[in-house]
Amino acid sequence: MEFFKIKRDIPFMRHALIFNVISALTFFAAVFFLVTKHLHFSVEFTGGTVMELRYPHAADQENIRRSLETLGYVQPEVSSFGTAQDVMLKLPILKGQAAANSSTAVFNALCAADGGATRAVQSTTAKGEAVSKTGCYTPANVEAVSLQRVEFVGPSVGDELAQNGLNALIMVIVGVMIYLAIRFEWKFAVAAIIANLHDVVIILGFFAYFEWEFSLTVLAAILAVLGYSVNESVVIFDRIRENFRKQRKMSVTEVIDNAITSTISRTIITHGCTEMMVLSMFFFGGQTLHHFALALTIGILFGIYSSVFVAAAIAMWLGVKREDLIKPIKEKDETDGAVV
Repeated sequence: MEFFKIKRDIPFMRHALIFNVISALTFFAAVFFLVTKHLHFSVEFTGGTVMELRYPHAADQENIRRSLETLGYVQPEVSSFGTAQDVMLKLPILKGQAAANSSTAVFNALCAADGGATRAVQSTTAKGEAVSKTGCYTPANVEAVSLQRVEFVGPSVGDELAQNGLNALIMVIVGVMIYLAIRFEWKFAVAAIIANLHDVVIILGFFAYFEWEFSLTVLAAILAVLGYSVNESVVIFDRIRENFRKQRKMSVTEVIDNAITSTISRTIITHGCTEMMVLSMFFFGGQTLHHFALALTIGILFGIYSSVFVAAAIAMWLGVKREDLIKPIKEKDETDGAVV
């Protein structure tokens, strides 16, 4: 399926050096921001308190954030899950305050903001055991907000998650290199990995510069971008190999330009449809999917750029040629066979 067909090849490789210089400057700028400003890790990595609350009505998340900011939390993470009445809070550790005290202070503040007061309520379990539970009730004895779960994430757990995330990233990179080296040639594998790492570092650079929160969902988006960008590179590499077989009079540069030009329509359709879904998550997915969709958007845009101007150009500079992808046909020896 094609929206349009370009009859004349666009000379992408003629300007490859200029685009790669721009790409290199962007890459080093991202590395600079990562080193100087660092990533703003979420509670999963740094440790903190996770609270689940339930309201009898749709929760006012902006009011909850304002209440948390008065307690000293900077950009507290408030998100709904399941229903509009259920809210999850991810709060970092405040200096000079114990985790148990912080959860109590947060619940008391949110209770007061909703016009209620906290008090202990006795209840009985199915086994007949007496259980004391702290609740928030209005003067009319109506529960204003209930505390469903409190969980403390220690720094050791955060370190383990960070290490597991790094291991997953390394495994994806190694797997992609092995796949491309087997399917195509090692020059394509090196070119694709450099292009993919370029995308990952730029995404991290954006998060470091704007101090956006880096969470497990953002890490999942980066892993998704790696696979997505590789897919685009594979499509172009596959067309290059096909052109080497069909267009034997073309030079390497002409083959690459033709491969990229002939896949432009497919690229617009694929990335356009994907980006529409990602933007719908960005605008309507709430705070939970906000940074996830943001990382995907940056990755998709730079993934197109790197597949065309970085991966293909590096493969060309590494000296890829027709013989690398197509085995020469062995001429049949007329004397083959049994000789009497």
